Amino acid sequence: MKRALLIAVASGLSIAAICRTAAADEPAHVMFNPADIKWGEAPPALPHGAKAAVLYGDPGKPGLFVIRLKMPPGYVLPAHWHSNDEIVSVVSGSGAFGLGDKFDPKLLHPLSTGALVVAPAKHNHFATTRTGAVIQISSTGPFDMTYVNPADDPRNKANDKK
Repeated sequence: MKRALLIAVASGLSIAAICRTAAADEPAHVMFNPADIKWGEAPPALPHGAKAAVLYGDPGKPGLFVIRLKMPPGYVLPAHWHSNDEIVSVVSGSGAFGLGDKFDPKLLHPLSTGALVVAPAKHNHFATTRTGAVIQISSTGPFDMTYVNPADDPRNKANDKK
C-alpha cells in the first residue's frame, strides 16, 4: 500500500514537473493597445521614412512574428519578394498594393482600413500610400526582403554613400 502511494506521488510530481517545463517553453501571452506600441526606425531593408514595431515574435528567427509598419504620406515600397508567405492588413489609413516586377501605378489595387492581402512566398509585389498608413505584417521568420531591382534596395544605396 505504501509502495503504491509512493509510486502515485512520484508519478504526480513527475507529471507536474513536465507540465511546468512545457509551460515555461510556451510563448508569452501578448496584448497591445495602440498606445502601448513602441515605434522605432524601420529596418535598413525598408526605404527611409517608415517606423516599425515588433508586436510578437522575433523576425530574425524561425517562427511566427507580427510587425507593424507606419508609412508616411507618399511612401513607396518598390517591387520585392520574401522567402515566406506574408499576410498584410491595413490597420489605419489607406494604401495601394500591386503585383509585378517593378512599381507600376497602373497595377495598384487600392486598400482601405481593414483590407487584407496575402502575398505568397517569392511573388513580386510593391506598395505605396498617398495619405499614410499603418499596416500589420504576419509571417514566419527569418524575415528577408529581396528587391527585384537591386538598385531599389536601400541597403545598397547606403553602401554607395560610403
